[in-house]
Amino acid sequence: MSVFVEKFADIKILRYELPGFEKLSLQQKQYIYYLSQAALCGRDILFDQNNRWNLKIRQLLETVYKSFTGNRDSDEFKALHLYLKQVWFGNGIHHHYSTEKFKPTLSREAFQQLLAQADLSELSFQDELPHVLDVIFNPELDAKGISLDSNSDLLKASAMNYYQGVEQQEAEAFYEAKRKSVPEHAPSFGLNSTLVKDGGELKEDVWHCGGKYGKAIQQIVGWLKKAAPFAENDLQKEVIAKLVAYYESGDLKQFDDYSIAWTNENEGLVDFVNGFIEIYGDPLGIKASWESIVNYKDLEGTKRAIVLSENAGWFEANSPVDPKFKKAEVKGVSAKVIHVAMLGGDCYPATPIGINLPNSEWIREEFGSKSVTIDNITQAYFQDSLGNGMLEEFAASEAEIQRAREFGQLAGNLHTDLHECLGHGSGRMQPGVKPEDLKNYYSTLEETRADLFALYYIADEKLLQLGLVPSAESGKAEYDAYLRNGLITQLTRIELGKDLEESHMRNRQLITRWAFEHGKADGVVELIKKDGKTVVQINDYARLRELFGQLLNEVQRIKSEGDYEAAKALVEAYAVKIDPQLHGEVLERFKKLNIAPYAGFLNPELKLVTGSNGQVADVAVEYQSDYSAQMLHYSEKYGFLVK
Repeated sequence: MSVFVEKFADIKILRYELPGFEKLSLQQKQYIYYLSQAALCGRDILFDQNNRWNLKIRQLLETVYKSFTGNRDSDEFKALHLYLKQVWFGNGIHHHYSTEKFKPTLSREAFQQLLAQADLSELSFQDELPHVLDVIFNPELDAKGISLDSNSDLLKASAMNYYQGVEQQEAEAFYEAKRKSVPEHAPSFGLNSTLVKDGGELKEDVWHCGGKYGKAIQQIVGWLKKAAPFAENDLQKEVIAKLVAYYESGDLKQFDDYSIAWTNENEGLVDFVNGFIEIYGDPLGIKASWESIVNYKDLEGTKRAIVLSENAGWFEANSPVDPKFKKAEVKGVSAKVIHVAMLGGDCYPATPIGINLPNSEWIREEFGSKSVTIDNITQAYFQDSLGNGMLEEFAASEAEIQRAREFGQLAGNLHTDLHECLGHGSGRMQPGVKPEDLKNYYSTLEETRADLFALYYIADEKLLQLGLVPSAESGKAEYDAYLRNGLITQLTRIELGKDLEESHMRNRQLITRWAFEHGKADGVVELIKKDGKTVVQINDYARLRELFGQLLNEVQRIKSEGDYEAAKALVEAYAVKIDPQLHGEVLERFKKLNIAPYAGFLNPELKLVTGSNGQVADVAVEYQSDYSAQMLHYSEKYGFLVK
């Protein structure tokens, strides 16, 4: 099966396969089916979280697209379709990485002419259409989804929908007071609510079955309950029961109960994530976007992850971090390699390649964490990259190209294993310190910390001793790839003149730029010209590893002590600004390759197959090939917040 589906704007759509799905038992397949339905029911939640106008804009665009009676081959209609595809991909009107607002390639006047040839009678917000059009076409209105500019009020500068009428200082003070009232084992206050100002008083509109997003959450709960009878063991049933209880109450203490039970369940082949999880969409790092992933183990790949988790104590003890910031005892670290069967919410269409949860620091320290590397997603990326010319254009030498071809995929997967399984789970906070102390810099610093842990150990002899790599060349391949990406190729994703905004991109530039600058005197890493083109050349891999260790020590200290000023200084100095001359060169070279810098995925469609007796006999997998059709289908079937 070809993984490529289509390309538009700066985005390509791929497909992932479900290896070995046919070998699962009927019970496991049905468990995956019902969990997958639950994974698709929260889509509208994410759209609304990203911006309060997103659902109305999506509904308007889809209505015009479906009911338009004019020339569908016109440039104007094609421009509307392009904009709609971008909105689908970004789960709203802002780019999923840059968080800049999408700019339609047709004028407001041309758009209104399209409206005149469409049936808008079913729209319930006709009186708001002028403002909806303002949001779409006025570049100054809701310009950025998430602003990380520490010189401004982050809430006023961001268009996300987690706060209404609330200023940054008010929100921070509100949640600081809550945390002080519960000094130990406090839940993640604010994780599942919209903070609103009502008559001058701050109140939380909690997301649960009987509250905000209730129509969608009730559907999620209904499918979770249908999944429970097909669970593989009693603990999986307990996990679902606790998640349902949390969704029904909105009580974050029950979310912690669910998280602990979920962390402890490692025996089943099938697993899932479903809930308000990651805080990247909130500039204050408090509130979580809704996401879901349904998956099953890759048994062969999991052998690699198990070796790492079984040796987690050794890696923690031998890290280059100050002993007072290390865990005295590593508990409950589990890891596996998985195949994703369904993506939902903030994991769709763009998806992570690895996950480490839960995010609660006290649960990590007392109960451990669970990490996954998503093999069928990384495999799809690898297949798509073959022969696209990117490596040949930006690698410094033929030796680097050969290392990448021979060891690149293994090294990349190992980096993800180390990042998720050990990196995020490493280290400990000092008493009284909280992730929120780092405010808008926490997400960048946490990803930096996990990447540095992976980079430090990807070149360690321990991996050879454990039989995880065939030679030390795999570590070199990952160093080549990481510096090539962090210093050069990730710039292809950024518009000329813009700063880096997304946390993962900032973290990669922070690490590579810091290592480049601090190794400059010794010539550890150089930016050289090859045939007149800038490339990264690593001259001393051993010294580079030492630099990664030094930076890891400092970043762990910053996190452990909640040193906001040091976090700010580090990020602002190395992670934000881009050399405009180098950036222009890279964009020009990349343009000639005609490659989309961002990728997302179509989900397969899972269908229950019944026998002649009316009983379920199998679950069929149908791979999709029409991006617009899948998006329209999801809006129709799972659009619970617009009906």
